[in-house]
Amino acid sequence: MAARETLDYEIVDVFAPRAFAGNPLAVVFGADDLSTEQCQALANEFHLSETSFLCAPTEPGADYRVRIFTTATELPFAGHPSVGAAHTLVRTGRLAAGTLRQECGAGVLDVAVDGDGATLTGGRPTLADGPAAEELARALGLTAEDTTGVPVALAGCGLPFSYLSVARDAVDRAVPDRAALGSLGVGEGVSVLSWDAASSTAYARVFAQEDAWEDPATGSAALGAGVWLVESGLLTGEGTSSYTIRQGEAMGRPSVLECTVTAAGGVAVAATVRGTVVPVASGRIRVPS
Repeated sequence: MAARETLDYEIVDVFAPRAFAGNPLAVVFGADDLSTEQCQALANEFHLSETSFLCAPTEPGADYRVRIFTTATELPFAGHPSVGAAHTLVRTGRLAAGTLRQECGAGVLDVAVDGDGATLTGGRPTLADGPAAEELARALGLTAEDTTGVPVALAGCGLPFSYLSVARDAVDRAVPDRAALGSLGVGEGVSVLSWDAASSTAYARVFAQEDAWEDPATGSAALGAGVWLVESGLLTGEGTSSYTIRQGEAMGRPSVLECTVTAAGGVAVAATVRGTVVPVASGRIRVPS
């Protein structure tokens, strides 16, 4: 059989309250025969923060497999590519709505798809000490006076991020220093956020460690935030709590990530993140040689 010359794709906005908000994602269908180099070339061509390549599953019990690429590398897991891919598979009639089993580099994870979005269950929570808050603040162009006294932690549910709690006005003043962040061991990146206990909402900005690039919506960081919130005592250490992450507003791409974290004995044991997915474009793209 001759190799396919083109592949179908869609562009969707994830964690988006409307079109042209949230985090844009390219979803490429039928990517089973693509090499890593071809996936990377296509991801660089779309030039979005991430591209999801959909393939047949290889693990028992999985409904599909997704490979996730930035413009420079493949990731084992990421939030908005998982949410966007699952919802797009259902919306386009390729899979039925309900709880899908997604195979990715982080294992087989549940993604529950509903009418306008999807809920992702993260991987096993992880937690480690992060850099000193004062050092991380300086790497973000802030001062110790901007911090709130909550310790930084390296937390995640698939990908680890560092979390820096600051005053509300300091979030929008953050200007990351790429070299400084790279020397601090912040994991995949840093979430600088302001927590409002009354509404259980964090106003956040997330910067990638590799190049200090800002992301308008980061599902993996939203999952890790729940682990950090429990560890910090900002959410209860028993049972399930709901919280919201607002992100992307400073970039003109407002995003809403609705999350839960389940804790036992003062430790997070599971987390979920939900967001809406809005289709904005579709087409066919040439397969790189």
